Amino acid sequence: MAQTQKTLSEKDMFLQSFQREIQTTIKLLKAYPAAKADMKPAEKSRSARELAWVFATEQGVVDMALKGKIDFSQPSPPAPSNYNDIISGVEKASHDTVAKVSKLSDDQLNKTLSDDQLNKTIQFPIGPGKMGDFRVAEVLWMTVQDQIHHRGQFSVYLRLAGAKVPSIYGPTADETWM
Repeated sequence: MAQTQKTLSEKDMFLQSFQREIQTTIKLLKAYPAAKADMKPAEKSRSARELAWVFATEQGVVDMALKGKIDFSQPSPPAPSNYNDIISGVEKASHDTVAKVSKLSDDQLNKTLSDDQLNKTIQFPIGPGKMGDFRVAEVLWMTVQDQIHHRGQFSVYLRLAGAKVPSIYGPTADETWM
C-alpha cells in the first residue's frame, strides 16, 4: 500500500530550506581564516569580515517583512571586530529567524489571502527609488536567495585567502567526495 506524504505548507518549506542553507553558510564561515578577516579582493569589495556580517544583518529583512514594512533607512550595525563574534552573530540571527517564522501558525497559513501573514503584500525595493509589491513569503524566500548569492561571493574569498572551500551543493576541489 502506498504511503501518503504530508503536503508541506509554505512556512515549512521555507524553514526547511532556510535551515539547510544557513548550516552550509555557517560551514563556509567557519572555514575562513579569521586572521584574514580584513582581506578585500578588490578596492570596491567589502572585507571578508563585512561580507560575513551580511549573513547576520540580512535576517533583519525577515523581521521587517513579518512586521509588514521594509525600511532600509537605518544603517545596519557594524561588523564585530572579532571574526568568531560574527559567526556567533550569524548563528543567533538564524535561530531568531527560525523562531519567528515557526511562530506563524498553520491556521494562519490556511486562511484566505487577505488574512494570511505570509501572503500579505508589502512594498520592497526593486531599484533606485522604486518599490514593488511582493508577498511577505516572497521577501522571506529572497533572503534565502540573497544568502546563497553572498555565500557564492564568500566562497571566492575563501579561495583567495588560501583556505579550503568545503562542499556546498556538491564536491569542490578541496572536498572531492571521492
